[in-house]
Amino acid sequence: MPRDHASTTAELHRMVMPDHLCPFGLKSKALLRREGYDVDDHHLTTRAQTEAFMAEHGVETTPQTFIGGERIGGYDDLRAHFGKDDADADDTTYRPVIAIFAVAALTALAISWAAFGELLTVRAAEWFISIAMILLGLQKLQDVEGFSLMFLNYDLLARRWVRYGAIYPYAETGAGVLMTAGALHWLSVPVALFIGLVGAASVFKAVHVDKRELKCACVGGDSTVPLGFVSLTENVMMAAMAVWMWAKHL
Repeated sequence: MPRDHASTTAELHRMVMPDHLCPFGLKSKALLRREGYDVDDHHLTTRAQTEAFMAEHGVETTPQTFIGGERIGGYDDLRAHFGKDDADADDTTYRPVIAIFAVAALTALAISWAAFGELLTVRAAEWFISIAMILLGLQKLQDVEGFSLMFLNYDLLARRWVRYGAIYPYAETGAGVLMTAGALHWLSVPVALFIGLVGAASVFKAVHVDKRELKCACVGGDSTVPLGFVSLTENVMMAAMAVWMWAKHL
């Protein structure tokens, strides 16, 4: 049975001011439309109007959505109303590191095509690893302090020499840049080999020996990537790349 007009109309109150357009208001409006609702869109155009609205309805935030006369709440409440609850922020996910490796692979293939007119080349494989190092290092460089705090949970060297946690992002990124350029192998190879081997040993001990369930700092200090196979793979790839480049340029 089709819903009547009242049941297909939602009332949305959101801030639309010259100096502030509420992003959650826009998200709420878009979600309601995707769910098949006509939106009776009420703009709160001044701070005073917004404060008065919140006081009237006993709420502390906007936007606020009403459906069938019932207040649903803000954007998160609206998502929950439609059964679209987000995963808990503490849940682990491989999505960030998968995205980094995918972008690194596509970028390597693009460079290979531009340089050689071919996609699948040895140099593309090398670029894939070196570009992944750059991207992973860049994630860490966004918040070196946050990264180092998480890194201290499991890295063997950082626990003995705390400053190593602050040096690591620069070392990883720098080695990746040099390997991408194919320059200064005398510097990039030992750096990548060292941090790769120490990292692999640290992850193996934490996960397989100590049986600890931790989050990996591989994509930065706010990472939800679980420490384990992916983390170990990252470090093994760095070490393998270093050995490969060393053998190649003997």
